[in-house]
Amino acid sequence: MGKKSVKEDKSIYQLAREEADMTRAEASEAMDFVSESRIEKYESGRSPVQPEEVLAMARAYKKPGLCNYYCSHECPIGQEYVPEVEVKELAQIVLKTLSSMNSLEKAKEIFEGQFVSLGTDYFDFYLLHALNGKRFDQAVQQGI
Repeated sequence: MGKKSVKEDKSIYQLAREEADMTRAEASEAMDFVSESRIEKYESGRSPVQPEEVLAMARAYKKPGLCNYYCSHECPIGQEYVPEVEVKELAQIVLKTLSSMNSLEKAKEIFEGQFVSLGTDYFDFYLLHALNGKRFDQAVQQGI
């Protein structure tokens, strides 16, 4: 069994391997074509990681987010065109969804109040495009 690293600023690749509870030797075996020394080189930042290695790590460590990390942080094309995906726990997603639903209900209440104050049952959003600063201030003064 390999020794545990005490290094403080570990790369995302080393953290993923350690979270998978794998030594470099076990990771090398799981990834077939990546040697222990190669793993040490890209984990330490002495050598850039290759896309095929990231794919192999994502599979071996069961961390598909490594692919997005590589694309959005290390790949020149990905840095330009691939947004970083924020990975969240299910509880965070549920809370954000509920919060959004509450915001939608609040917006619905505001619109319904505006319908009543304007004496209408719809908004013509086309007219809102012509709303400049002066017209906006007038609308606010009129309670619209």
